[in-house]
Amino acid sequence: MAARCDQCGKGTAFGRNIRHKSSGRWERKAHRTNRKFKPNLQRQSVWRDGKKVRMRLCTRCLRSELKTARA
Repeated sequence: MAARCDQCGKGTAFGRNIRHKSSGRWERKAHRTNRKFKPNLQRQSVWRDGKKVRMRLCTRCLRSELKTARA
């Protein structure tokens, strides 16, 4: 199953790790390796159209959901 938020669609992002051991002058350029940034997904039951639905939400959407539920 893909790591993707059911509400906002946030998914895996790609970036690079940089080794700081060999940083400095351009003759010794630091090594870079690829890495993934995965969203912090939580399985949560939320109310949608009067029904309780289980969704995989990122923590940002979960926080927003809690704020709108209180208001």
